[in-house]
Amino acid sequence: MAQPDLLPQPSIALFQPDIAGNTGTILRLGACLGLPVEVIGPAGFDLSDRALRRAGMDYLEMSRLVRHVDLAAFQTARQSAARRLVLLTTKAETNYTNFTFSAQDTLLFGRESAGVPDSLHEAADARLTIPMQPGARSLNLAVSVAMVAGEALRQLRWAPAR
Repeated sequence: MAQPDLLPQPSIALFQPDIAGNTGTILRLGACLGLPVEVIGPAGFDLSDRALRRAGMDYLEMSRLVRHVDLAAFQTARQSAARRLVLLTTKAETNYTNFTFSAQDTLLFGRESAGVPDSLHEAADARLTIPMQPGARSLNLAVSVAMVAGEALRQLRWAPAR
C-alpha cells in the first residue's frame, strides 16, 4: 500500500500572504500533515528559504513549499493538474463541514488584509466558510487553515472504514 504522503491529496494555497508568522505556522502544519503548501506571490514579506530559516522555520526541510510568482502561474499549474479550486471565504454560504472534499482539491485562503480578488471568487469551483458568532469578522489565517485541512483529512484519510 502506498504511503499517505504519496497518495493524491489536497493542497493548501495562500494568496499573497501578509504575515510571515502565519505562513511559517502553515508550512509547519503542512509538513506535519504531509500536505503541500502553495504560495501565490507576491507575499508581503521575504519568502526566501534563508528568510524562513532565520524566522525559525525548522520544518522548512520537511515542507513541500511551492512558490507561484503570481496568480496566472498558479492558475496555469492548477488547471493543468485538473485540481478543483475550493475557496475559503467569509462571503460564502456553505459550511466547510457540510462539503465533501476530494484528494484533487486546492484549498485556497486569501491574504490576511484583503482576502482574494473577485476574479478568484468567480473562478472557484466551491466557496466555503467557517461559521462564526455574529459580529466576528474573521479567524486567524493559520487557525482557519488548520480547521479546514483537518476536516479534509478527516474525510479523506482518517475516516473510519465502513
